[in-house]
Amino acid sequence: MALYSEKVMDHFMNPRNLGEIENADGIGEVGNAKCGDIMKIYLKVDKNIITDVKFETFGCGSAIASSSMATEMIKGKSIDEALKLSNKAVAEALDGLPAHKMHCSVLAEEAIKAAVQDYYNKIGIDYNTEEFPNCETCGYCCGKH
Repeated sequence: MALYSEKVMDHFMNPRNLGEIENADGIGEVGNAKCGDIMKIYLKVDKNIITDVKFETFGCGSAIASSSMATEMIKGKSIDEALKLSNKAVAEALDGLPAHKMHCSVLAEEAIKAAVQDYYNKIGIDYNTEEFPNCETCGYCCGKH
């Protein structure tokens, strides 16, 4: 059995939505110091719909594939739908990840939530802070710590 599925390899070798969005409505950056993976998600939102999403990821093939798949899964969806995207759904869409790489799908979920949180902060929408990753330094996921 191969370590990675064909879908993981495809999204790693041919990532979708790679790049940066100038003047993004929301930007979320998360990282895992233990493995060194860093993900940055950019959102463009119009009338509560994610009209464009891009990512920049520094990390392993699973991290890049997870970022690519997650952006594909939320493009064209509402903010509420994007917030419901779980790391398990990302891993399943990739036809699975090795157990020691599941943290990559967790980072993708957290990066999306951080980008939505940034969007909410920029436009002044109140939200339940328990729905978002928390930064011990500043109290919310600012993506800088």
